[in-house]
Amino acid sequence: MFSKKSENWKWKNWDISWSLSKKSQSSNKLNILLIHGFGASKKHWRHNQDFLANLSNCYSIDLLGFGESSQPNALLDYESYQKDSIKYSFDLWGNQIATFCSEVIKDPVYLIGNSIGGVVALKAAQTLKNNCKGVILIDCAQRAMDDKQLKKENILMNLLRPVIKTLVRQRIISNTLFQRAANPKVIRQILLKAYPSGKNVDEELIEILYKPSQRKNSKEAFRGFINIFDDHLAPSLFNKVEAKIQLIWGGRDPWESLEEAKNWKNKFKNIERLDIIDDAGHCPHDEFPEITNNLICKFVQETK
Repeated sequence: MFSKKSENWKWKNWDISWSLSKKSQSSNKLNILLIHGFGASKKHWRHNQDFLANLSNCYSIDLLGFGESSQPNALLDYESYQKDSIKYSFDLWGNQIATFCSEVIKDPVYLIGNSIGGVVALKAAQTLKNNCKGVILIDCAQRAMDDKQLKKENILMNLLRPVIKTLVRQRIISNTLFQRAANPKVIRQILLKAYPSGKNVDEELIEILYKPSQRKNSKEAFRGFINIFDDHLAPSLFNKVEAKIQLIWGGRDPWESLEEAKNWKNKFKNIERLDIIDDAGHCPHDEFPEITNNLICKFVQETK
C-alpha cells in the first residue's frame, strides 16, 4: 500500500506546493526529489512519482512561480525593489530546493531534474554537498541564449541581442508572448514537438500545463525566466557537485543537443552514465516513463 499527500511549505513568505508518495508505514531513509522544467509543475511527474515510491520516499515540488506555488512579480536587474517582487534565477530556485531538502526531507536525497530543473538540481546539490546522494539530469537545459554562449563570430545575433533584451523586458511584450502561448492549441503544438513520438500527449498533459497558466500572476514567472540572460550553465556546476551524476537524454530532443550531452559525459568525471532513449524528445520521463523509471532505479541502486 502507498500513501500520497500534497502540502504547502512556507519559504521566504511564499507558499511552495509539494507532494510525497511513499510506502505506507515505511521507515525508508532513501529519498528522491523531482524538479520540473519551465512551464511545468510537480504533476508532470505523473508517470514517475508513484513508481519511484517503490524504491524510496518520492517527493515532487513546484518551483516558485510555477504550478501551485506562489507567483511573485518578476524583478529585473534594472528595476527598483517593489514589495512582493523577486528576481527569478537559478540561485533562487537552487536555494529553494536546498532549503526544502534541509527543512522538510531532512535526510540525504537524490535530485532529479528535467530541462531547467536539471540546472536547479545541480545548484541545489552544490549547496547540499554530502546530503545529496546523486543527481539525475533528464535533458538538462543547455541554455543556448545565455550571454556566455554567444559566439563572437555570430555578428547578426550580436547586433540583435540588445534589441531582443530591450523588447522582452517590457511587460506589454512579455505578456503578449505569454498570452499567445498559454492556450490549449498552442500547448498541444509545442508538446508534439517536445514529444516526437506523440506518446502520452493527451488531455491530462495539456491540462497540467494549461491550468497553472491561467492563474493571475503566471505571466510574471514567464517574464522573469525569459529575461535570464546571464546565469549558471550546467558545465560550470558539474565540478562543484560532490555527488555522482546520471544523464538521461532523448535522442530526438529538438532543443537540447545530444552531442553536447556526450561532450559533458566525456569531459566531467563525476558523470557516471549517459543513457539515451532513442525515440524520445525533451521529456522522456513522461514520453517513455517505463524506460526512464528503470534507468533511474538502476542508477540509484548502483550509487545508494
